[in-house]
Amino acid sequence: MNVLTDAIGFFGQALVEAVLVGALAGLVGVLVVLRKRTFFATALTHATFPGGIIAVLLGWNVLIGNAIFAVVLTLVMLALTTWCRQRAAVASGVVLTGGFALGTVLTGLNPSLPIRVQTFLTGSILSVALPDVQFAGILLVISILAVVLLRRQLLFSTFDPAGYEAAGFRGWRIDAVVLVLITATVVALMPAVGAILAIALLAAPALAAAQLTVSMRGMLFVAPILGAASGVIGLLISARWPVPAGPAIVLSATGILLVSWAVRRALGLVRQSGLRRLQRTPLPEGASTNH
Repeated sequence: MNVLTDAIGFFGQALVEAVLVGALAGLVGVLVVLRKRTFFATALTHATFPGGIIAVLLGWNVLIGNAIFAVVLTLVMLALTTWCRQRAAVASGVVLTGGFALGTVLTGLNPSLPIRVQTFLTGSILSVALPDVQFAGILLVISILAVVLLRRQLLFSTFDPAGYEAAGFRGWRIDAVVLVLITATVVALMPAVGAILAIALLAAPALAAAQLTVSMRGMLFVAPILGAASGVIGLLISARWPVPAGPAIVLSATGILLVSWAVRRALGLVRQSGLRRLQRTPLPEGASTNH
């Protein structure tokens, strides 16, 4: 037991974790989507699977194993793209399949693991430890500060990378910041939604925010709210019906994405209908379009 669970109980701690990881996924997910890092994030979420297993075998906190493995895999992908001159998609694909295969092999060699393999794949937010919640909270604060302080550089380098370089900025520096945020976010999401589902929680709130806003600033504001809402709704669904919390959270995020798309579509149809009605309205007698 810890201070947080003593004060609000295990479900309350899980609710705090859901809000934190949902908001974090929404915020960093905007960078993932706009900077086209989705496949990188997918590779990272799947390939960190063996890191958790190794941590359990060594008696470490799963968060530590995931973090170490995520850093190693990020360096491997950077090495493949920088020195071996492989395409980013190729490097991500190699890391994704290799890491997941290693996790499967380790699972087969250790059938008596004290933690179910499904926990690594789909998460177990109701059993998160206090360090998991603390890490998610600290990382959310750091991510907010990074986005606020670097908002101009992020905006410039995201939509005009060539112009960003031509203006004298070092593109690799802002890329490094983004990669660090993505890597750390993937690690923070693992205890809550697991290796397979994390990418959906990263992408769905950001894509939903893109349907409801017209700017990167708007997406960075709306996506964390939608992500946190997904976490809360999914956890409440899991408490009400016998469904796992991780999949319920991701399905909630997917549902919010579909609703946001439908809302934008409906507003677009209403706007088009209004314009057509305006065009068909005859001008008053004696009125002229010439001024």
